[in-house]
Amino acid sequence: MVKKVILNGVEIQVEEYEEEVVHQPNGEPLHKIRFAFKVRSDEYHDITTLLYQQTFDVSVPERDLNFRGTIQNYSTSVTNLYKKNQVGDFRLELIETI
Repeated sequence: MVKKVILNGVEIQVEEYEEEVVHQPNGEPLHKIRFAFKVRSDEYHDITTLLYQQTFDVSVPERDLNFRGTIQNYSTSVTNLYKKNQVGDFRLELIETI
């Protein structure tokens, strides 16, 4: 099972991971990954600042997978983790960009 995904050099410990290949109308294959991870209140600012970049150098070391990807879908269980000692559930879906 995949335990980490790296976005622009930032390592994220994942709890769930899915991967697939989707095809553009011209038949060209693109990588697509979905993963879930926890964010603590002390990490919140750094993670959300990272996610605002929207496009990343993506690496999944355990799968030997590397691509340039952009956010296709994103959700979180909370909108404000600035309160101390809270943890939010984040879900992210990235698709390869050309």
